[in-house]
Amino acid sequence: MKQFLLLTMACAAAVMPIEARESNALSPVCKSAYLCDAESGTQVFAMDETKRLPIASMCKIMTLDLCFEAVERGELSLDEQIVVSGNAAGMGGSQVFLDSGLSYTAEELIKTVAVCSANDSCVALAERIAGSEEGFVAKMNEKAAELGADNTLFANCTGLPKEPQYSCAKDVATMLKDLITHEKYFDLARVWLEDFSHPDGRTTTITNTNKLLRSYTGCDGGKTGFTNEAGFCLAATAKRGNMRLISVVIGAESSKQRFSDTATMLDYGFNNFECRELIARGELDCRASVSGSKKHEISVIAERPLTYFARRGEKGEATAHLELRPLKAPILAGEEVGYASLHVGGVEISRIALRAGEDAPEYTWWEALQETAKGWQ
Repeated sequence: MKQFLLLTMACAAAVMPIEARESNALSPVCKSAYLCDAESGTQVFAMDETKRLPIASMCKIMTLDLCFEAVERGELSLDEQIVVSGNAAGMGGSQVFLDSGLSYTAEELIKTVAVCSANDSCVALAERIAGSEEGFVAKMNEKAAELGADNTLFANCTGLPKEPQYSCAKDVATMLKDLITHEKYFDLARVWLEDFSHPDGRTTTITNTNKLLRSYTGCDGGKTGFTNEAGFCLAATAKRGNMRLISVVIGAESSKQRFSDTATMLDYGFNNFECRELIARGELDCRASVSGSKKHEISVIAERPLTYFARRGEKGEATAHLELRPLKAPILAGEEVGYASLHVGGVEISRIALRAGEDAPEYTWWEALQETAKGWQ
């Protein structure tokens, strides 16, 4: 039988899109814009958020996401040497000037994509992971469908103009929300200025295209984009305290405008909303029952906080449901043993994994015999 616990605390009632007041408070000068909570995905502001538009190099958000997924699945090592093809070296637009036939580590290539939007590095990585850019693009579209990015279609991994290819502000936010689940991304995305060394002794200075990293408190990631067709674009994420926001601007008329609109949107989010913690990361005040072990109960740990995104000053009720699966030894510390979910108005908003805080080894034959003897008594 499943073990079930219920926690209740005062929280804001609204978790559905809350743009009614924001539509008058914000007026970005661009074709499309979107602002949301990075944890729950709760929409704060939207303007033509599902309009299909070219997004230029913001499509590299998906390229990076697939690269980090390949690393985490063990299909690609960050230390692996990747030989650059003539096709990759010949890419135009923003690049780090890779030479055909030379080899670079995967981490070096990924860094140049995250920092200076290098098209040549994108294609080199795509060819390594999927055998060809076309094969990689197919994976990009599969991942978009998996994320529910229904207004997105990729034609290449760089964002260079090619038809048909499009996305929308809401889908870009969804893709960035997935990308930032990879902690390694932040290590590379925060690089501001660095000399990129080539195997032949050359160096190329790479500079981060996301200027908010230096000018906006809490900004630690994102992706710029520009083509004549797309205009100036920016997807950015910033964290203050325990709250992280994601902002997307598509089609601004100038680089200065995209950064200004993004900063204004993020300011509005941080000034008017907050994340309230229902469950803290770490050991919970409950224990899980285990069968088949001398240790009949084990501690339970939340792998991360369960938080609730709400407008400041508004109150309501939210509930946290803790569900533990039936446990049978052996159980190892860190093993997933259940989940905690956030519910508002009977609707599940988000969930986090619960893990074993300690080992529960299986009975030895002698312990099993003793346990059986207890039953006879």
